[in-house]
Amino acid sequence: MFSLGINEVQKALSGKADEIQREFVKVSEKLEETGRLLLELRGQEREELLGEQKKLRKRQQELADEVNLWRDRAKAVRQQRSLELLKKFLTELVPKVEPHIRSVLERTIYLIDAPEEELAKFMKDQSTTIASTPAGRLIERARMSYDLRGSDPVERQRAAVEFANRPGMALDDNALAEIEEAIDDDDPLVRELVILTAIQLHRYRAMRSADPKLAYESVKKLTKINHPAVIPGLIEIVERPQKTYTAKGGGGVEDELHARSRMISLLRLVEWHTSDALSAVQKRRFDQNKQIARAAERALELFPGPWTAPLKSKKSN
Repeated sequence: MFSLGINEVQKALSGKADEIQREFVKVSEKLEETGRLLLELRGQEREELLGEQKKLRKRQQELADEVNLWRDRAKAVRQQRSLELLKKFLTELVPKVEPHIRSVLERTIYLIDAPEEELAKFMKDQSTTIASTPAGRLIERARMSYDLRGSDPVERQRAAVEFANRPGMALDDNALAEIEEAIDDDDPLVRELVILTAIQLHRYRAMRSADPKLAYESVKKLTKINHPAVIPGLIEIVERPQKTYTAKGGGGVEDELHARSRMISLLRLVEWHTSDALSAVQKRRFDQNKQIARAAERALELFPGPWTAPLKSKKSN
């Protein structure tokens, strides 16, 4: 029982050290920039910047100490000589950590205290609640796995891409429905992973499905998702015309539904109004589809200059 939950606890504490380390790097970079600026300034501006440099150095040292402290705590988890000492160590840490780490610590403390009968029941309950579908297991990971519950969304994005790329998963209607049902989950990190996964699934359908109706429906779903991670998918749809080849002449003709998909994606990019969206719209001024080209030209006329923020938001569904 001594080892129950230890790996998760150690990973959680090491993860906190990693988060602080990332902040340390940002402060160090700002400190370097401040040093370069000091070479150019004189007078009052230089004095103010020297004061800022002093604060940054102090903060840098504080963060370095914090990183070392949490790395030492992560190592100390396995250095406790008894369950009682481990429980005391974890209990003292509980008020010092964020909620997602606290849940890991409290679960391990519970396992230490649980009598054999209760522990057996707990393990049985856990086994019966394990999701039986791939989508269910992904959602459960979002609730329990420390890797998916950090402040950095990179791991959640990676998990979403990996899920969508599993053979047959993107075209599995049941998996997609299960993912979309969780979009309004109470847990914000579960919601984010679910949205990122839905984006990847619909992106796959939009670009790779042989059924133009299925592809079009996914494009419509993408235009309704209010998360910036959808922007690269919309750009991909706009920039890659798909063609159907006729049996007689063998010539390629852009499918009507796909042309509509490109148009609604273009219009949504205008609403997103980011620099990447602007670049994509600018390229469509010379599109072979005349309607796309005219729409792009009109958007650039209506909104000259840089695009820096969404024009309006849409509720995800």
